[in-house]
Amino acid sequence: MSEADSVPQVGQIVRIMQGRELGQYAVIINMVDNGYVMLADGEKRKYDRPKKKNLHHIEVMDYISPEVQNSLLETGRVTNGKLRFAIAKFVNEVVTDLKKGDQHDGERRCN
Repeated sequence: MSEADSVPQVGQIVRIMQGRELGQYAVIINMVDNGYVMLADGEKRKYDRPKKKNLHHIEVMDYISPEVQNSLLETGRVTNGKLRFAIAKFVNEVVTDLKKGDQHDGERRCN
């Protein structure tokens, strides 16, 4: 999913591509305007103190957490635990599946 054809949504997982949190995942908890979003991960960046990030500095993943999205739409808030759960679920299901082939090839070469 490229930046040009995707419109980020609340509850969507992103990978940070610029700054000191480079390579980490976060969840969009608010849309500021066309160029910025508010991100939180439930650990370093709590819901109460989100990070304002330029859309050009993040990679929007093709995954929206239904738990986070529903919570934000219904109550306007989300727990930090739910944010951590959403990121862990994404990493375990999507990222691990993408890397499985690479890991097995590397293990065979090392042995």
